[in-house]
Amino acid sequence: MNPIPYGRQHITDDDINAVANVLRGPFLTQGPHITAFESAFAAYIGCQYAVAVANGTAALHLACMALGVTEGTRVITTPITFSASANCIRYCGGEVYFADIDPKTAVLDIHAVRSLLEQHPKGYFSGIIPVDFAGYPVDLAEFRALADEYGLWILEDACHAPGGSFTDPAGTVHRCGDGSLAELAIFSFHPVKHIAAGEGGMITTNDEGLYKHLLRLRTHGITNKPDELVEPYLGEPERGGWYMQLQELGYNYRLTDMQAALGMSQLNRADSMMTRRQEIAKRYDEAFAGTGVTTIEPPANGIHAYHLYVIQVDDRKGLYDFLRTKQIMAQVHYIPVHLMPYYRQFGWKPGDFPKAEHYYARCLSLPMFPTLTDAEQEYVIACVNEFMGL
Repeated sequence: MNPIPYGRQHITDDDINAVANVLRGPFLTQGPHITAFESAFAAYIGCQYAVAVANGTAALHLACMALGVTEGTRVITTPITFSASANCIRYCGGEVYFADIDPKTAVLDIHAVRSLLEQHPKGYFSGIIPVDFAGYPVDLAEFRALADEYGLWILEDACHAPGGSFTDPAGTVHRCGDGSLAELAIFSFHPVKHIAAGEGGMITTNDEGLYKHLLRLRTHGITNKPDELVEPYLGEPERGGWYMQLQELGYNYRLTDMQAALGMSQLNRADSMMTRRQEIAKRYDEAFAGTGVTTIEPPANGIHAYHLYVIQVDDRKGLYDFLRTKQIMAQVHYIPVHLMPYYRQFGWKPGDFPKAEHYYARCLSLPMFPTLTDAEQEYVIACVNEFMGL
């Protein structure tokens, strides 16, 4: 049988035709498909503005720049995430501080964050980067209250969670990345994500000032918009349609029209793909209920986006190796960032975040993607149960 990966893109004829139409047209990049995709994605998420960029890491980097992260800026994030959630702070010269996770959800524990904040004077930290890990929506209402208490901004890493949401105590539904509680949020269009564009990312916000700043930063820091231009330099000739200004040091972090067209095509069926992910998760939940396989329960007040389906077992390495003999390519998400050699140079060490480290020692991501067939999933479940002696 063919190997079953933990994640896989789903490319249809409509996707292929969307990209082919761009290839036949006049623009491969910086064309109309970018703004169309941005507008459609903003409408899907429920925010006012969206800025398409080269990938999720670029989105994090530019978001940190727009929020003013610079040398000495201190930002808190989770150790259970892909390293880009922390690296973006370092790209800007900032200092990364970690806080432990809630073992029931594997997302950043607000009590651990509060404890860290209370150990330092107000003003010591500037922001928080919570991660909607595996698609589980962080309760940003709680984090917003905490951030306001300490004068912090919030950058939501929602790469795993387009379509996810939670309901606050007042009954208001907040979609992941909708800008209602975080200054900025970011998404990824990597092939294993909900919306696959090959590569690509998006930054969402309801702040017009941040939006305009991000548009400059993704294109070298250049603008040609008349309302943003500064006074001409002495002796400058009259301005024509060519005129632009490099106003700050930015990057070439643009998305191409080909990627935007693919992303738009995928966005058109985002809801149906989410429904399929939820069906797969429910079947896993039912199969492992009452066994020695620990799963993360769906949020009682929200919608889990299920980028990943994570289980926890005592002999994770044994199960990982066994599944590979069965052509099931399960994966581990993630090695705690604070234990990576790069971050150990700053003094982080084993034992700093025991809940995150305990989670890592036991976690394994099972296959989770919309085209996973019922037969393939039953095979995965049977193999897990075989190893567990069930």
